[in-house]
Amino acid sequence: MDTRPSPSPPPARPRRSLLPLAASRATARTAAALLAASALLVSGCGASGTGTVAAALAALPMSTPSALSPYYTQKLSWRECGGPGFECATMKVPLDYDKPASGDIKLAVARRKATGKGKPLGSLLVNPGGPGGSAITYLQQYAGIGYPAEVRARYDMVAVDPRGVARSEPVECLDGRQMDAFTEVDMTPDDAKETDALADADRKFAEACGEHSAKLLRHVSTVEAARDMDVLRELLGDKKLNYVGASYGTLLGATYAGLFPHRTGRLVLDGAMDPSLDARQVNLDQTAGFETAFQAFSADCVKQADCPLDGKDATPAQVGDRLQKFFRALDAHPIPAGDADGRRLTESLATIGVVAAMYDQSTWEQLREALNAAMDKNDGAGLLALSDSYYERDSRGHYSNLMMANAAVNCLDLPPAFESPEQVEQALPQFEKASPVFGPNLAWSALNCTYWPVRATGEPHRIEAKGAAPIVVVGTTRDPATPYRWAQSLSRQLSSAHLLTYEGDGHTAYGRGSACIDSAINTYLLHGTPPAPGKRCT
Repeated sequence: MDTRPSPSPPPARPRRSLLPLAASRATARTAAALLAASALLVSGCGASGTGTVAAALAALPMSTPSALSPYYTQKLSWRECGGPGFECATMKVPLDYDKPASGDIKLAVARRKATGKGKPLGSLLVNPGGPGGSAITYLQQYAGIGYPAEVRARYDMVAVDPRGVARSEPVECLDGRQMDAFTEVDMTPDDAKETDALADADRKFAEACGEHSAKLLRHVSTVEAARDMDVLRELLGDKKLNYVGASYGTLLGATYAGLFPHRTGRLVLDGAMDPSLDARQVNLDQTAGFETAFQAFSADCVKQADCPLDGKDATPAQVGDRLQKFFRALDAHPIPAGDADGRRLTESLATIGVVAAMYDQSTWEQLREALNAAMDKNDGAGLLALSDSYYERDSRGHYSNLMMANAAVNCLDLPPAFESPEQVEQALPQFEKASPVFGPNLAWSALNCTYWPVRATGEPHRIEAKGAAPIVVVGTTRDPATPYRWAQSLSRQLSSAHLLTYEGDGHTAYGRGSACIDSAINTYLLHGTPPAPGKRCT
């Protein structure tokens, strides 16, 4: 997101506590392994599905309330951390912006100061998505060393882990062993018993989050995280916020623009989300997006000598049928995976292993190798490794808090996609039509917020950001996780948006090898000149 491919922004993921929407393996493609359009556009559908037009996000007053002054005037104490040239600090923000006196949250911040000559352009805040991805890890492993040299020369590269994420008072729910059990739950229930087990797993996950992070769960919304970014902007001494956000990071950046249009500088929103959609439509659109990616993988796979999913003349539908048969076999009989903790490759884990490879075509070869080993040699290690990388599980059985923070933010931002398992069952035909391969799994994945211990505070809305400087919205035509039409919709909502299109595969576009995309974004970041209307790149 060099002969050695440049790192790419972490991908977004399906919207569930189990399967985060905006992905955030703060990974680079320099690492040896993975670390980070179906129906008509529904921009403006309310959560009720009645077609009512969603209200626009209202801007906050230009003046800062006096009650927030202590936060906007605090001093950051920087210290060396995370490698040569990197510094870290801690900032305080109010737990509740409506009641600043009710307590603070400490947020972790990191930066790498501009490395070159020329007029400094201030700070460039970066966020890789998730929600739940560590922006600091992303900065230290990729953006601070892998962004174009001319950008790093003029900007201080900065990241803050959003509230509830990684180093910033993380949301806590399940321990490693409990997460292992959670990720192995059958996501395609065949009967009432399996349906009850799935619902029970989601319920227990939600209850654990409520038990361990009760105070925090009410205050990890995207709106609050965007307000935190404005505090950081002031502490860094910037009059306006310059920002590059990928995947969920686009929602965070667009929300900032909606709240603070007068303080919005150069914003790049890559792999854009559509804030006007309800949770069910988000899930359905993503399901179709993953089917689009799978079709592209299938077409490529059958051209390769090592494709395990039928011969060179097979259609994508036949490839999908073969994969579904493999999943069903795993459902009945999980296979060994050489795991030190005794885990076997289940249908659920295998499905996530395949989903993980849909984000970036550079992992298709790895997926073919993993499928060959599993289907021909009864060895599930490769698919389990892909699944573990997706869930951010390390070799010691420890998970990052990605899954917990993801659920906490998503379930607060929007009302649940489904109110009961019965509603999921009713919606299954829609999801199966959107993707025969992934539809059932992703439909059931959307059940988690049904049992969340905190009611949603957000709802679908448009973001106009009237008065903001030009904003660049980037969409990839075959993006699996943030479908291209989301970028089209967001660019129509934002009053100053310029849509930049990448015609290709994979999730997000900046830093993926398109000189056209990179040049357009670099020119904007360095000179403030947005791409020409209708600009498309390959």
